[in-house]
Amino acid sequence: MKNKLSSGPYLVWMTLFTVVPLVIVVYYAFTDSVTGRFTLGNVETVKNYIPIFLRSVWLALVSSLICLLLGYPVAWRIAQAGPKSQRLLYMLVMLPMCISFLLRTLAWVALLEDTGIINGFFIKLGLPPLPLIRTNGAVILGMVYNYLPYMIMPLYTVIMKIDRRLIEAAQDLGCGGAQVFAKVTLPLSVPGIISGVTMVFVPAVSTFYISQKLGNTGTTLIGDVIESQFKTAYNPNLGAALSLVLMIIVLACTALMNRFSGDDESVATV
Repeated sequence: MKNKLSSGPYLVWMTLFTVVPLVIVVYYAFTDSVTGRFTLGNVETVKNYIPIFLRSVWLALVSSLICLLLGYPVAWRIAQAGPKSQRLLYMLVMLPMCISFLLRTLAWVALLEDTGIINGFFIKLGLPPLPLIRTNGAVILGMVYNYLPYMIMPLYTVIMKIDRRLIEAAQDLGCGGAQVFAKVTLPLSVPGIISGVTMVFVPAVSTFYISQKLGNTGTTLIGDVIESQFKTAYNPNLGAALSLVLMIIVLACTALMNRFSGDDESVATV
């Protein structure tokens, strides 16, 4: 009885902010915007946006991979530091998240635009300005910068839990640094890799503000289309259908990634 009462607030929260919005999205996705009757027209229209879905997934995957390549060494270095240094380094990783997401993105606009800080420096050197903005690379850069902490945090947490005796045992058996990493550290940090990739991929595949400010019409992502359906085209039914399909894609990708990860106990026995 006590457990049921303690879980009551959580159940109410989940019902109001998860179940109810999901039901509303499903309702609008399968109803006509004029008559309100049941229809599959919105879902059928989604096929026209398949290229945008593919572009969104591709850029999100590339961003997740770059975050992994950058975040793993950082997380490992923080885990190897002393207690005081760990707190300082962890705070430095988290510090950019204390600044508004919009301001962080606009800062990159000021750096990358044709008359921005970087190109202004090139112009002073007598060099032509570079096309740094309104490209896929600029969008990926914005994603990596904004979501990199979400990769570092779970990696750091998992690496910190690795039993140092396993590393010492591998070294005693004659393994070099590369072998210790490949045979001990990397396999034991797989749960952190899966969690980090998931935490970066989910917001990256549905983002819209980054692509609007750093991209162009050729880098339109599915988040931009969904926003336009609600704010510009005034077609919430199609927007709900696109959101529903995007949610299914995210759940499918998350389930696929989780298949490559085991629980803590199974990983610990590797």
